[in-house]
Amino acid sequence: MDAKKSLVTVLSNIVVLLLAGGATVVQACLPSDRAALLEFRSKLNEPYIGVFITWRGQDCCRGWYGVSCDPNTHRVSGITLRGESEDPIFQRAKRSGLMTGSISPAICKLTHLSNIIIADWKGVSGVIPSCISNLLFLRHIDLVGNRISGVVPADIGKLQYLKVLNLADNQLSGGIPWSITRLTSLSHLDLRNNYVTGAIPRDIGRLKMLSRVLLSGNKISGQIPESLTRIYRLVDLDLAMNRIAGPIPASLGGMSVLATLNLDGNLISGEIPETLLRSSISNLNLSGNLIAGRIPNTFGPRSYFTVLDLSRNRLQGPIPASITASSFIGHLDVSHNHLCGKIPTGSPFDHLEATSFAYNDCLCGKPLRNCGK
Repeated sequence: MDAKKSLVTVLSNIVVLLLAGGATVVQACLPSDRAALLEFRSKLNEPYIGVFITWRGQDCCRGWYGVSCDPNTHRVSGITLRGESEDPIFQRAKRSGLMTGSISPAICKLTHLSNIIIADWKGVSGVIPSCISNLLFLRHIDLVGNRISGVVPADIGKLQYLKVLNLADNQLSGGIPWSITRLTSLSHLDLRNNYVTGAIPRDIGRLKMLSRVLLSGNKISGQIPESLTRIYRLVDLDLAMNRIAGPIPASLGGMSVLATLNLDGNLISGEIPETLLRSSISNLNLSGNLIAGRIPNTFGPRSYFTVLDLSRNRLQGPIPASITASSFIGHLDVSHNHLCGKIPTGSPFDHLEATSFAYNDCLCGKPLRNCGK
C-alpha cells in the first residue's frame, strides 16, 4: 500500500507540474494584449514587406515581429516597427513600400508598454492618441518620419519614466505643452521639422537629464528661455529655422558640455555674447539673424570650432585679431555682413575661400582683393 501511495503521489506531482507548465504557456500572451495588438494592426496597411505576416497564432510574445514582452509579467512591453531597417525581413523584400494608416487608440490597452517605435514609414498619418499619456510605464516614444498631424498630447507630462520623445519629421502643429516640463527623466527631445508654434516652455530648465533638445524647422516664437542654460547635461541645442527673437543668453557660453548650438534662420537680435567664443561649443551657427555689433575680440586657446558661421547678420567692424589664437577653426563664414578692415593672416585664413568673406562693406586681404596702402 505504501508503494501505491508513493506512486500516486509522484503521479499527482507530475500532473501538477504539467498543469503549471501549461498555465505558463497560456500566460505567455494574455488574450487582452493579443486582441489589442490585432485591433492596433487593423488600422495599418503594409502590403509590400510583410511586416505583419508573423502576427498569427495565440502567443503574441513568441514570433510576432516587432513585439516584445516582459518575461516576468507576460505582458506586451514593446512595439518596434521601423520602416528603414537592416532586419532580414526587410532585406528579403523584393521592393520597399510605405506603411499607411493610423495609430489606433487600441495601443492604449497595452497598459504595460515601455517602448513605442513606429518610425520612418513616411505614410503613417492621423493623430497621436491622447490616451497614450495613460501608459505610465513608457520610456521611449519614437514616431519619427511619418505624416502624423494634430498636437503633442497635452498630458504628456504624466509619463514620469519617459526618456526619449522623438516626433521629428511629421506634420504636428500646436504648441509644446507646458506639462512637458514634468518629464524629469527625459534625455532626448526631438520635434524637428513639424509645424509647432508658440514659445519654448519657460521652465524647460527643470528637465535636468536632457542632453539633446532639437526643435529646428518649426514656427516656434518667443525668446530663448534662460532656464535652458541650467541644464548641465545639455550637449546639443538646435533651434534653427524658427521665429525666435530677442537676445542670446550669455549664460549659454557657460554651459560645461554644450557642443552644438544652432540658432540660424531666426529673428535673434542683440550682440554676440563674448562667452560663446571661449566656451565648449565647437559647432556654432548664428547665421541668418538680426545680430549686430562687433565680433567679440575674445578668442583664445580654448576656442575650438569645427563650424563657426556668423553669416547673414548685421555685424560691423573688423574681424578680430584674436581669432588667430584659436586652437582650431575648420569652417568659418562671415559673409553677408557689414564688416570692414584687413582679414587676419595665418590659420584658419590660409585655407578659406573668398565666399567666406563675400558681401561685406570693405573687407580686404587674402583671399579677397589686396588692401590699399
